[in-house]
Amino acid sequence: MLKSIGKTLLGAVFVGGLFVPHAFAETSINALFMAQAAYSEADVRAMTDAFTKANPDIKVNLEFVPYEGLHDKTVLAQGSGGGYDVVLFDVIWPAEYATNKVLVDESSKITDDMKKGVLPGAWTTVVYEGKYYGMPWILDTKYLFYNKEILEKAGIKTPPKTWEELGEQAKIIKDKGLLKTPIAWSWSQAEAAICDYATLVSAYGGDFLKDGKPDFQNGGGVAALKYMVDSYKSGLTNPNSKEFLEEDVRKVFENGDAAFALNWTYMYNMANDPKDSKVAGKVGVVPAPGVSGTSEVSAVNGSMGLGVTAVSKHPDEAWKYIEFMTSQATQNQYAKLSLPIWASSYDDPAVTKGQEELIAAAKVGLAAMYPRPTTPKYQELSTALQQAIQESLLGQSSPEDALKTAAQNSGL
Repeated sequence: MLKSIGKTLLGAVFVGGLFVPHAFAETSINALFMAQAAYSEADVRAMTDAFTKANPDIKVNLEFVPYEGLHDKTVLAQGSGGGYDVVLFDVIWPAEYATNKVLVDESSKITDDMKKGVLPGAWTTVVYEGKYYGMPWILDTKYLFYNKEILEKAGIKTPPKTWEELGEQAKIIKDKGLLKTPIAWSWSQAEAAICDYATLVSAYGGDFLKDGKPDFQNGGGVAALKYMVDSYKSGLTNPNSKEFLEEDVRKVFENGDAAFALNWTYMYNMANDPKDSKVAGKVGVVPAPGVSGTSEVSAVNGSMGLGVTAVSKHPDEAWKYIEFMTSQATQNQYAKLSLPIWASSYDDPAVTKGQEELIAAAKVGLAAMYPRPTTPKYQELSTALQQAIQESLLGQSSPEDALKTAAQNSGL
């Protein structure tokens, strides 16, 4: 009955000569997230429930898509006149999103406390040409996970420090009949393969671009792809790696069918969960290896941020939601699948307990994060490189020729 009575500006209704408190009309915002890696869908829903309890006048409609659909969904929604208020975006997209006015410049909302409190490397996720296009949310790189029990059975005392040593250890495991194909990678023709490739490019001291032009077809870029092809042809790498995304790698590792796997932070606690994993309690993690004489470790910047879209009709509410989702309190509470962006969180026992090994790897890996190229034409470049990797793995082209073609087709 009260719904039919007009609401005053004070948020009360006049009934029988009395003002009766009445809830403000809800503002609805739409938020787009990904349904793989980092925080789980259940975690994002729980965080959002906590936000709406604290802000009952704001309703958040959540949508989850696979990572592979995140970019196109965001861009296509811009032109539809509706779409999203808050979007999750990869570290590789701010250049494009800023240039094409997909995201709002939030520089004025970034406080000094935020700037001081967030790890410096995390800001690279949302900054383009000195402007802040949101808040970093997922701070991530790929780590080398290993099965402690399999290494022990093989007589291997410590995990590999170099990529060459990884191959040597995998061969020992294969030769002893412990596993047919000891290594799992995510080399599907998708961005996942670029992340593995970028990790190796960083190890071999290569460059994606030099003076704005492709340089991956030289030096470390070629060495990285040669390593991938050699590992694939050697039979040490699971042959299905060429179709795997990160979730496939996780499942293979959790089933005990890989001694080594390159994957994001989230796999550590999932693989250690006895409800779903056969290798719980046997999971080791270290920074991705280096290359003798060139690097000690390797790492790709796989971080992601949350931003407000330029078409949002409720930018203030959208930013309030982002502040809550990226706050230290929220991040500390959900630190098991994605490590916080806040520096002081790493001194909090509630964050580190039970994942000390992961935190130790993160302190090294996060400091060594190597960027994929910052360019508005990133999608074109990535597509060309994905094709080059796939053709090389399938033996349709040599790494040198495939990368030269990719450089020509990169749009740069």
